[in-house]
Amino acid sequence: MTNRAPALILFSLLIMLAFNAAATPWGEVQTPTAGAPRVIGSVANGCISGARMLPESSDGYVNVRRYRHRSYGHPSLLRFINDMGRAQQQHSNLLMMVGDLSQPRGGLMSSSHRSHQNGLDVDLWFTLATSPAAARALMDHADDPPSMVRRDGLAVSEYWGADQQFLIETAARQRTVERIFVNPAIKRALCQNAMPNDRSWLHKVRPWKGHDAHFHVRLVCPPGSPHCEAQSALPPGDGCGAELDWWFTEEARKPKQGIPGYAPPKPTTQPAACREVLQAP
Repeated sequence: MTNRAPALILFSLLIMLAFNAAATPWGEVQTPTAGAPRVIGSVANGCISGARMLPESSDGYVNVRRYRHRSYGHPSLLRFINDMGRAQQQHSNLLMMVGDLSQPRGGLMSSSHRSHQNGLDVDLWFTLATSPAAARALMDHADDPPSMVRRDGLAVSEYWGADQQFLIETAARQRTVERIFVNPAIKRALCQNAMPNDRSWLHKVRPWKGHDAHFHVRLVCPPGSPHCEAQSALPPGDGCGAELDWWFTEEARKPKQGIPGYAPPKPTTQPAACREVLQAP
């Protein structure tokens, strides 16, 4: 045991250094700023002033992993989640599990996300819960719920069903939703199952790697936030043609650099207003 002690100490130090290297000052802030809510900057380089905290549970939903301190967002995001919860409550007696929103003042997180910075993003899990206690037992002390995609990545798994499609379609029909990210296999299933005379909602649902156990919802810039930076407009159409087929090619299975339109993140200059938000009392 004595011979192992130096190695264990070195290992612990390396873990601490890795954690500290990943930490950001935004994760150390425990409270939002006071005043009217304002979205500043972009989803991947921004912040939020006057954020509101999502209640831990309400009609039809439960917010999981709250120990991450990522339950804050713009009021428009909280309204969206509440609307989704009420729709889920009318759909079944199971609860929608809400994942990460943003930190109290937004900004870069130390893990899991590069986006979620300006209070307009939220992750919704596909797996539903029977109660808040069951949701916490499943999510707070365990790995992610089952994937909705087969191991070969070509189609949805046995866990996928009408309840999961209901969540995405309901979210995509919300006026304030700008886009939704799902695994390509899930997008394929949605394209196959959507009604032929009502496919307009598919336009907002975009394929992206990962996103097989949850889907990522992003809202439009809200009124009263002139410094919010909107993303570029989505291409026309339902996205179920050649652009979706590409995701199942050999090229698409390469690292992210092979994805059309993808560029590795570059160093960015944080908006000046965000520095003020970070330093505010």
